[in-house]
Amino acid sequence: MIRFSPFARISIGLVSLTTVLLLVLDLFFGLLSDDVASAQKLRQGVSENLMVQLSTLIREDNTQALTQTMQAVAGRTGEIQSIGIRKDDGKLITATTNHERIWIAPVDKHSTLTNVLVPIYAGKKLWGQGEISFSALPQKTLDDWLQGPAVRLILPITVIGFIVFYLYMRRVLQHLDPTTVIPERVRMAFDTLAEGVLIVDHKGQIMLANNAFRALHVDAHKNLNGRRVADLAWLRSGLGNDPEKFPWVRAMRDEKPTRGSAIEIAQPDGSQRKAVINCSPVMDAQHKVRGCMITFDDVTELDRANAQLRLTLTDLEASRARIEAQNSELERLATRDPMTGCLNRRAFFATAEPMFAQAKAKGLEMSCIMSDIDHFKSYNDRFGHAVGDQVIKAVAKMLGTGLRTEDLLCRYGGEEFCLILPGVDLRQATEIAERLRHGVETFGGSSIRSQDSITVTSSFGVSSLVLGAKDPNGLIEQADAALYVAKRAGRNRVKCWGDAEVAALPAEVR
Repeated sequence: MIRFSPFARISIGLVSLTTVLLLVLDLFFGLLSDDVASAQKLRQGVSENLMVQLSTLIREDNTQALTQTMQAVAGRTGEIQSIGIRKDDGKLITATTNHERIWIAPVDKHSTLTNVLVPIYAGKKLWGQGEISFSALPQKTLDDWLQGPAVRLILPITVIGFIVFYLYMRRVLQHLDPTTVIPERVRMAFDTLAEGVLIVDHKGQIMLANNAFRALHVDAHKNLNGRRVADLAWLRSGLGNDPEKFPWVRAMRDEKPTRGSAIEIAQPDGSQRKAVINCSPVMDAQHKVRGCMITFDDVTELDRANAQLRLTLTDLEASRARIEAQNSELERLATRDPMTGCLNRRAFFATAEPMFAQAKAKGLEMSCIMSDIDHFKSYNDRFGHAVGDQVIKAVAKMLGTGLRTEDLLCRYGGEEFCLILPGVDLRQATEIAERLRHGVETFGGSSIRSQDSITVTSSFGVSSLVLGAKDPNGLIEQADAALYVAKRAGRNRVKCWGDAEVAALPAEVR
């Protein structure tokens, strides 16, 4: 890679600036000629002169002579490909042989380089238009471009300007070259260090940058001598916009070292390099700050390893959470009815049996409520099984309203539900059953949106531990017998195991 001296770079910059200024002036004031514009202007003039000459024949209405003249003009030069005369109403009066095939009408009637329109007037009134199709300009060769006025003007300015600027800047700026401040052997010694090292003067201008520092960013490979550290955009982007907070500025201002300033250096490929900056002020014999030594510890690989470790831990935690969620879902699927979300019978009895034994041992109350949807088969017969499923879901949702966490709700059969209420006596259980019955009657049908004016009711049977049940099955059978009486008595009502109607049932039914 060719490296230019500071004098050459400045000279190239000044010559480029001069050339740009010249091109800008040409853009606004037209200093250089435009071949296309000149050709178009010339063709417009030729076309107008030709139409003036043809106007006499047009006024004489001598179409044959007019056509012969146009053919002669079109055949005389290779630039004019075809000519046509068209009236204002769009009718083509006469034209050369290939005119209709060659002619392309310009947009908005504005002449182009190859298709020129010339209005023809009869007195002050527009009579029609002349149409002249020209051939396209020949492609310019490299030799034509080099002979052009722009190159002939800019090339000498560039060459002569570079020589003049280079000689002048070399003489004026040679005393500002910082490369002579630090001996070459010192530079070679710093290049052996694994840490990136910068040595700057009291103004923050770079006096030395070792190879490890240049490895931090692709732009650090450029010649940095004499540049201010704060002007390195790739470095400044990781430090913020306040120069007073830059670590080397603080070190020289406070006259004491600064350590541990972290920085992220964005790379052109989108990646990040991480470094830790340490700064130590350089003092002279009079203890005045003359500059600062800045070191950059590249911790990218260490940070990457830590990030990978954190990512692994996060993945493990996420895997554990997924496993727990899957276990919970499996448990739900194993213990819950898929349609209503209520406990299934296996999970219901697995929970109710130890609950019953504990209540029996401690002399606590426990009640059971059995519920059955009235005339459920009629919903399937009248509205279909989809509506029947909605009825079951609506009733299950209503039965679950207001239950405590320790209460159990089970889908006991197709349209039959069972509730176990620990710590609830018979009177309270009866009140709860009545509340649930009223809720089903009031809101059960309205929650089924696919059917209007549908009525849903349920019958309830209640039993309690104090009525003599020996086990959960006995408690449920008592409530089921009371439910049987409620349905025989007209449905949509609550009956208890202790009621006279229940006691009057035959023994085999009870």
